[in-house]
Amino acid sequence: MNNDLSIIYYSSNYLETKHPEFVRKTRENLLKVKGDIPLISVSQRPMDFGENVCVGEIGRSHFNIYRQILEGCKRAKTKWVAMAEDDILYSDSHFHPFLFIKHPKDDTFYYDMNKVSMFTWTRPQIFSYRSKRQVVNHLIAPREMLIDALTERFARLKVLVDQMGIEHPEIEHPELRIQKYWGDPGRYEDLLGVTVRKTDTFYAWRPSIVFSHEFAYGYEMNQGKKKKHGDLRIIELADWGRADKIYHDYYE
Repeated sequence: MNNDLSIIYYSSNYLETKHPEFVRKTRENLLKVKGDIPLISVSQRPMDFGENVCVGEIGRSHFNIYRQILEGCKRAKTKWVAMAEDDILYSDSHFHPFLFIKHPKDDTFYYDMNKVSMFTWTRPQIFSYRSKRQVVNHLIAPREMLIDALTERFARLKVLVDQMGIEHPEIEHPELRIQKYWGDPGRYEDLLGVTVRKTDTFYAWRPSIVFSHEFAYGYEMNQGKKKKHGDLRIIELADWGRADKIYHDYYE
C-alpha cells in the first residue's frame, strides 16, 4: 500500500523569506524520512523540491492552503496522498500509514494523531500533546475523495461570493462566515453545507513535531501567543531527544 502513496507538500513560500534555515532543515528531514515515496510540492514561487507545481503568488489564506492541496492532488497519480507542511519535522513512521491502518477504506479521511507541538516562544522548551486534534497537516486521504471534497467546497464558496459580490475570494473577508469552518477535511462539512465525509484516526509509532512560531499564518492573523499547550507536557522524546536541543538544532 505504501507504493500507492504520494506526498503533497504545500507552501506559500512565506516562511522561507523569514526563516530560510529552518525551512531548509525541515525539508532535509522530509526528504530523509519519505524514502522513495513521490513528493509533489505546490508552491507560490518556483521550487526545486520534488515535482513542483507553482500556482503563482496568490497570497496566504486558509482558502489558498486548500487550493494548493487540490492542485497537488490533481497532479499526483497514486490512490492515496499524505499532506506535508514546511514547519513540521515528520517522523519516518508517519509516511507508512498502512502499517497502522489495517483495513483502509476509500470513503474515509485518516488522521495521524501521534504528533506533538513545540511553541518557539516558550521557556524552557517543551513538547506538548493534544489528544483529539485532527489537523490537515497529518492527513492521509484517498486522492479522488479529497479532490471531490475540495472541488465541492470551492463550488460552494463560488456560489456564496457571487451572491455577496466579493471580487477576491482568495483573500479572507470578515463577512464571509464560511471561512470560519474552512478547516480540516471531514470535520466541518455539515457547517460548510457540503457532503459529510467520514474520518478515522491512527497513531504512528514515532511522533512528528509541529512548530508553532511567530511567522505562522494563524499566529500573525489572530492567535499570537494565545495558543495553549496540551495537557501532556514533555521534556524529552525517545528517538528525537530533548525539546531544548530540537529547538536549538532546527529553529534557533
